[in-house]
Amino acid sequence: MCNLYALTKGQQALRDLARALELGAVQDRLGNLPVLSGLYPDAEAPIIGLARGDTPGPTLNLARWGMPSPAFALEGKTVDRGITNIRNTASPHWRRWLAPPYRCLVPFTAFAEHVKTDAGFQPLWFAPAADDPLACFAGLATRWTGVRKKAEGEVTLTVFGFLTCEPNAEVAPHHPKAMPVILTTAEEQRRWLTADWSEAAALRRPLPDGVLSVLGFAGEA
Repeated sequence: MCNLYALTKGQQALRDLARALELGAVQDRLGNLPVLSGLYPDAEAPIIGLARGDTPGPTLNLARWGMPSPAFALEGKTVDRGITNIRNTASPHWRRWLAPPYRCLVPFTAFAEHVKTDAGFQPLWFAPAADDPLACFAGLATRWTGVRKKAEGEVTLTVFGFLTCEPNAEVAPHHPKAMPVILTTAEEQRRWLTADWSEAAALRRPLPDGVLSVLGFAGEA
């Protein structure tokens, strides 16, 4: 389960990524975005969606990491901490959010999987094997009203999570259960935001072997 990632590219890089989708004028609603070197569950992070209606085009918004939990997981609980990773898209819980209006891109520059070491579980970092790494997780997002933290009380906000799949050759030796679904090209990212589910579902596959670098536990190659 991927519960830690980083986005160290600046806001202009996100605008350029959204513009490369060629889906209309980009609407940047991020404000002044800082460097995000460690994003954990429930963190506020940028997502790229697709506005429809009178002013269609890619939108850059902040959302909190963690989709609504299934009802069975909330039995006896008053707080919904959210689901960060989405695997079983055949579940009725997730099917409601598979249509294009709920899909989003989650930009990142590196992600970590926690692996067991002699010192306990430690985050092992991976990144796209490129000179200028910036890619996107295939995400889902929705508006949600509920309680994420008791001290915060009930809130209404946009939440997101991203899909996972079988791991590729770089991830599997360290985390054999899953890896995030990663989209590296504008064509893939555009298809994720716009295509029917029958076509978009084909993007739920591991990255080809050799496309990721293993950065190590300190996040350095």
